[in-house]
Amino acid sequence: MSVQPEISQRDLRSRPEEIMDAVQAGQSFTVTRDGHRIGELIPLRSRRRFVSRAEFSAMSRSAPDLSLEAFRADQEATAEQWADGRHGS
Repeated sequence: MSVQPEISQRDLRSRPEEIMDAVQAGQSFTVTRDGHRIGELIPLRSRRRFVSRAEFSAMSRSAPDLSLEAFRADQEATAEQWADGRHGS
C-alpha cells in the first residue's frame, strides 16, 4: 500500500491547477493545516459503461448457479409483502 503525499492548505491555494490535474490523473493527497492532517483529496472513481463480451463471459463462469424455482418463489413472496403493505416503509 502506498502512502499518500501530504499537501498543505497553502499548497492547495497556491498550486490548485497542478494539484487538481494530479487528482484527475488518479493521485490522492492528505491535506494538512498548521501541520495537522485535516482531510483527504481523492479522485472519484469513474463509472464504466461498457463490459466487453470476454469480460462478461469470464464473470458469468464464476457466478453461482441459480434455481429458477427459488427465484420465482422469492419474487412471489416479495410481491405478496408489497400487496399486504409489509414492505418496510
